[in-house]
Amino acid sequence: MKFEFKPAPKPTDMDPAKWLDWTWQLRFSLKTEQDYLRYFDLTEGEKIAFQKGSEIFNIRSTPYYASLASRTNALDPLRRILAPHEKELSDTRQSQFDPLGELKKSNQPAARIVHRYSDRVLFLITDICSVYCRYCTRKHFTGSDQAFIKPDEYQAALNYIKKTTGIREVILSGGDPLTVSDSQLDRVLTDLRNIEHIEIIRIGTRMPVVAPMRITDDLVKIIKKSKPVFLMTHFNHPKELTAEAAMAVEKFVDNGIPVMNQMVLLNGVNNHPAVVQALSRRLLYLRAKPYYMFQCDPSIGTDYLRTSIEDSLEIQKELWGHLSGLAMPTLSLDIPDGGGKAYYVPKFETEVSASSRKFIGWDGVESEYINPEASGLIKPIDFEVYLDEWNILKSAKLILI
Repeated sequence: MKFEFKPAPKPTDMDPAKWLDWTWQLRFSLKTEQDYLRYFDLTEGEKIAFQKGSEIFNIRSTPYYASLASRTNALDPLRRILAPHEKELSDTRQSQFDPLGELKKSNQPAARIVHRYSDRVLFLITDICSVYCRYCTRKHFTGSDQAFIKPDEYQAALNYIKKTTGIREVILSGGDPLTVSDSQLDRVLTDLRNIEHIEIIRIGTRMPVVAPMRITDDLVKIIKKSKPVFLMTHFNHPKELTAEAAMAVEKFVDNGIPVMNQMVLLNGVNNHPAVVQALSRRLLYLRAKPYYMFQCDPSIGTDYLRTSIEDSLEIQKELWGHLSGLAMPTLSLDIPDGGGKAYYVPKFETEVSASSRKFIGWDGVESEYINPEASGLIKPIDFEVYLDEWNILKSAKLILI
């Protein structure tokens, strides 16, 4: 089946060149109730959120992204992502300022650096996003309108990465790293690529979703120059895959920049297997790997957008066996307070013993896997060649904190 990606609606009363200019999209972002009223018939709940919601989290959307949501239906999936709601003001279940524990001293060894896993760090180069998604996990940081990291913080972050030789990977995040200028991004990528022990750079961004016109030939050249760079996109719903977004994704992969997608399972947005498979198959068709489907973090104001773990497991179980492994994202939950990721797969094991394990497969097939004799297990003869490398990587965080 070949998928059609339809162009996003464009205003008929303005210069098309402006609409296709990503800097125009950011400058004329929707921020106030009056801005949103130009695109939506706001409900009373949404109007109440404009009065008090910004105290919890900034409000913003690009005109492009707003054009994809329904004007009249407040239950429209994309509208639930971009429009504030009074339910943000009344969390009753779980509400955390820092659900990932990023502000813990042990996880923040330098300004703008989050070091939770031994071999990789987050480098928060901006706190601005072009759209402030209502389920954002980093409300403690994002939305303070600091366009680019301060010079002293930038140098402190680079110094930490340089001296921590066990770090192999840097993940550019924020905010959205692609809201900074080409020259600023080029500087960051070049500085990181000049650090000998850094192997992989990731860029976490929602710009291909909310402002795909940002993905220019010049931007792609800058990123390609610092390869290997992985582009981590954040599509949550098939409606976000317009012709413009599809072109942005393919521009990356056509230039050898791998694209992987991280979706968040959201109540009333995508918490149904039909929606997840539709998004995953379309992404895969564009050569973007569906990587994660995350359980929504319990950040402030997100109760109404969170699904239950049981709901998510049911979605995964129904997809299993019917959806290609290439298109199947990994179901993952970030343990609150910075406990790291927990992964879920359907439970197929029915019996475990020292010598074997019994299973019932997704299609009802029952069988047994019998272990080889433990006495016959041996280690590779050359494992010591790689042992120092492994030990340095494992201890990268522990040594310096």
